[in-house]
Amino acid sequence: MVAALLGAGLALGIGAAVWDGKSTTVVERIETARPVPANFAVAHGKTIEQIYKAAAPGVVQVTSTSVVQSNSFFGPQVQQALGSGFVVDKTGHIVTNYHVVQGAQKVEVNFSGSDRLKARVVGSDPSTDLAVLQIDAKARALAPLPLGNSDGVRVGDSVVAIGNPFGLDRTATAGIVSAVQRQIQAPNGFTIGKVIQTDAAINHGNSGGPLLNADGQVIGVNSQIQSETGGNVGIGFAIPIDTVKQVASQLIAHGRIEHAYLGVEMANVDSTLTSTFRMPTGHGVLIERVVPKSPAARAGLRGGDHQVVVDGQSYTLGGDVITKLDGKTIASADQLQASITSKKPGDNVTLEVHRDAKTLDVSVKLGRQPRTR
Repeated sequence: MVAALLGAGLALGIGAAVWDGKSTTVVERIETARPVPANFAVAHGKTIEQIYKAAAPGVVQVTSTSVVQSNSFFGPQVQQALGSGFVVDKTGHIVTNYHVVQGAQKVEVNFSGSDRLKARVVGSDPSTDLAVLQIDAKARALAPLPLGNSDGVRVGDSVVAIGNPFGLDRTATAGIVSAVQRQIQAPNGFTIGKVIQTDAAINHGNSGGPLLNADGQVIGVNSQIQSETGGNVGIGFAIPIDTVKQVASQLIAHGRIEHAYLGVEMANVDSTLTSTFRMPTGHGVLIERVVPKSPAARAGLRGGDHQVVVDGQSYTLGGDVITKLDGKTIASADQLQASITSKKPGDNVTLEVHRDAKTLDVSVKLGRQPRTR
């Protein structure tokens, strides 16, 4: 079976009084309690109960309503989706996922029970699957969550996810960081890097909710699950909070964000490639394809021209290999992507490129990343 990456939002179906045209039944299930991760008991950390008690008041349920065209007899229909979000400041700003509010004509949030507040979409960014909402509420009624640092996250760190899976408000699940530096696909087809993988249960409706560390700080925004069936199987992904801080601050200030764009598809150059094929260098980033009319194409960078398979992995060889950007060594595709992301559209960068037996310095003026890939 092919595993599918799914947004962790919850679609409520089409129509005013039905859920996918079917009646719904709530099934209660008793599960064996999971052992509490050991890291939560250490002196410098907090218990899950302490983390939940402090963070839950700042977690909201997000309901987005949109009108979708239908070929049915009834014409356009109303569709609702549920997700999560969390308060980030005393002025009423809330972070959630872009895919939770994508295309919505109306967005509302509720903190608990039946209270429901109208929310304004301040800005959204499909390239990072993030959005910022704002509600009109008194400062004393808001409980912003403390933001941590995702660069310091390590495999094995204990984490807590809080959200609204299947509409069950303020549900907490716990686990560990299963991996770091993952990549997931954004709603517009581009890649989101430095993603945190966790085995804390994340299901539909958790999208936009916080992933917190043992000190109760937000280290990521829960966004996707990987599943063959659509249910949680212990593989969830969170957008790192360092990315969230950068994007959210620009959305709040300007309502939008522009990402620098190079326009290449790439692969890492490793010892396997080097030992199997005659590569111009033993490290760096291989350009497999150059997007037509992109900044890379205008600068004369070259993509590959023939495919090979090494240890079950396909590569397109024959293209340029990038080894430095502005004099700094580039050892991986992730590092190149991060370096480009740190720039602005219109910035000029100098790439050290190995082509055949030559080493070249290529100047590239970065463009603006398109809205869709």
